[in-house]
Amino acid sequence: MDPKVKRAELLKAAQAIVEGAKASARDLTAEEITDVESKTAEIKSLDATIERQAKGAALVQAIGGLAADEAPAAAPDVKGARTLGEHFAKSVGVEGLARLKERGGFTVSAPEFKAVTDPQTVPGAFGPVLTQVDTGIVRAFRRPLVTDLFGSGTITGNAVTYFTEGAVEGAFATVAEGGQKPQIHIGDPTPVTDSLKKIAAWFDTSDEMAEDVEFWQSEINNRGLYLLGLFEEAQIMSGNGTGSNLLGVLARSGIQTETQAATLDSAQDAIFRAITKVQTATGLEADGIVINPADYQALRLSKDANGQYFGGGFFSGTYGNGDVALTPPLWGLKTIVSAAVPAKTVAVGAFKTAATVYRKGGIRVESTNSDLGKFTKNLITTRIEERVALAVRMPAGIVKVTLV
Repeated sequence: MDPKVKRAELLKAAQAIVEGAKASARDLTAEEITDVESKTAEIKSLDATIERQAKGAALVQAIGGLAADEAPAAAPDVKGARTLGEHFAKSVGVEGLARLKERGGFTVSAPEFKAVTDPQTVPGAFGPVLTQVDTGIVRAFRRPLVTDLFGSGTITGNAVTYFTEGAVEGAFATVAEGGQKPQIHIGDPTPVTDSLKKIAAWFDTSDEMAEDVEFWQSEINNRGLYLLGLFEEAQIMSGNGTGSNLLGVLARSGIQTETQAATLDSAQDAIFRAITKVQTATGLEADGIVINPADYQALRLSKDANGQYFGGGFFSGTYGNGDVALTPPLWGLKTIVSAAVPAKTVAVGAFKTAATVYRKGGIRVESTNSDLGKFTKNLITTRIEERVALAVRMPAGIVKVTLV
């Protein structure tokens, strides 16, 4: 029976009992009190049911994919999603996509892939279709990225302000009893503000391709997120700071430099000198190296006088010992081989301490077929974007090495 009809019947019956007692100028009997209380409790339960149905109907009308008298769709189970693309696919799903497409024009967005400290939000109109994202999701990158070397943080504003310290003046010394102690002074800190920059791109898929949810998922992960990661690391290392570009590490004032003296001075020697410079200038230990693929290839293929590879051959490790290492680290430090730094340039640094990559929110994925006539062409546009800022608090903790 319809809850509203049932409620009306119960209310009428309860009122009849009360009015009967009033007409007889008497109090309710124990049996009548029990009966009225039972009917009142059932009415309250029906009220809650009616309210839930009203909210469900409003949500259904908001997405426009179901008739107002149908129950809203259950939220999809996205637990266990290992990538943002998989989460997006599970969030929308084949049935959800079909419902949204029935509207004639639709826009759907998956929740942002957030940093752990950020709140998770879901667009209200898509509540029946989408749910919150598990913060354990990881990016489906094919290799380590430059950002793995840096510290990471989140911000709530649109910029981050921090201070870089000047050089240390004076030094500790031994002092005789009653003698004057030496003064040390750190140069006045300089405030620096780095604002968030947006990185974004989009791609099209046909309706038929999008209905293959696993394909859509792979496009987000393998084409979208991977290319986003490559561009992000290029901005962090080599961005020129003009317009909407980040000011990358190599363009920062205050970083140290090291140069390969001549062709007889090996690249590996220059890199080691840079490692030493990090420690002598800041007291920090270098924790990473970023090198261009062409320069890494030259080091990886270098041989001794007997023609044996220093880093191990294509069948075994160094001098026939151990297994082949595809990308052995330089001087034992985590080494990222990336075109984010130009050829003949190597970045050596205590990256984790010297610099921090800040993110506002997370990576956001949105799709629509209502963009520039895409609906009439059966095309769906998917947009991927993020907002990033880079803070370099200790520029001297990073060394730019120039090779010859």
